[in-house]
Amino acid sequence: MNKLILNTGVQDFINNNWNADIMSVLLKKQLFEGISQKELAEQLEAKKKCKDKLPTWFNTEGIYFPNKRNIEQTSSERTAAYKARLIGGKTLLDVTGGFGVDTYFFSKEIRNLFHCEINPELSEIAKYNFEVLGQKNISCFSEDGIELLKKSNQKFDWVYIDPSRRSGSKGKVFLLKDCIPNLPEYLPSIFEKTTNILVKTSPLLDISQGIKELDFVKEVHVVALHNDVKELLFVLAYGFDGDIAIKTVNLVKGYEEVFDFKLQEEQETTSTLGAPETYLYEPNSPILKSGGFKSVANTFGLKKLHQHSHLYTSTDWVDFPGRRFEIIKTIPYSKRNIKDLGITKANVTSRNFPIPVAELRKKHKIKDGGESYLFFTTDVNDKLMVLLCKKLNPGTPI
Repeated sequence: MNKLILNTGVQDFINNNWNADIMSVLLKKQLFEGISQKELAEQLEAKKKCKDKLPTWFNTEGIYFPNKRNIEQTSSERTAAYKARLIGGKTLLDVTGGFGVDTYFFSKEIRNLFHCEINPELSEIAKYNFEVLGQKNISCFSEDGIELLKKSNQKFDWVYIDPSRRSGSKGKVFLLKDCIPNLPEYLPSIFEKTTNILVKTSPLLDISQGIKELDFVKEVHVVALHNDVKELLFVLAYGFDGDIAIKTVNLVKGYEEVFDFKLQEEQETTSTLGAPETYLYEPNSPILKSGGFKSVANTFGLKKLHQHSHLYTSTDWVDFPGRRFEIIKTIPYSKRNIKDLGITKANVTSRNFPIPVAELRKKHKIKDGGESYLFFTTDVNDKLMVLLCKKLNPGTPI
């Protein structure tokens, strides 16, 4: 951490030039004594990445920014704030603290926070920024969080861990046992110091695989930001052996789309299949990731178009967590029928259909965009069909 970067003149330059062309900055002669152009460019790049993702850091004077990769890997403010709603008590240990965004939001809910980061420079940066942000209840330790936990005599109300999905030998990995640290291996040691663990994993992790690798899973949260699944959260409660709750949330501007179900109920229930009726529904991305296909149908009283399509229909309007459409026309799939629609521009979706979107566009000469929506899918009798639809605004029936 080069503290010369905190000088007033340098900070003014960063605040006034965060959106500058980085290459032009790198090619200039050294602007500030003791600060390389590479260091200056790194501050500009990282601050720019914080603008929408971490507005608190972006808008606070005197923040020291780490390498842009640390910004890319950290939680956004909205997902961090969501995580903070899941915990409580007086003490929390963040085993893999990183830049400290999650720790910062936890500190608003917990009396005493312990931030561990094995990278000495990143630990120093996080500690400095916590002070700038006025969070005085965070203690920072530049060491391996698992080792600190094992040697500590303290019991914690919560332990939070975000295993690194990168391995020196395997590159990017998705099984928890291949992450750093190997969480399944260390779980017994962690549970000696707490009864509650919150685990953040890659959105690409298979939920059933995560449940299989972990112990005492009480809840799984599928968290999306603007319909893009960003992270999976596993809540572990020592001794829990009940029905696991799956909670999905889509954080969009101004509101949240929420849908919850029980894993065992999803596995045991059945859905009603049916032909297209008045309305068509497409679940949002966290529901699709969660696998709650039968639960969402039963909760909202919908029929599935096909067991494997994950598209739903109803005669009466339902305020559904996903996209909603009015079905204008339903036709059997054929080149002649598509031509007779007379549509040359549309938004195309292929669900449980043998032809991908790009090929469909080319084959039927349909340009992207417009107000028409075409769903290519399969009906209950395994016949290919096409639904011409009109998109409806959230929460607004016809």
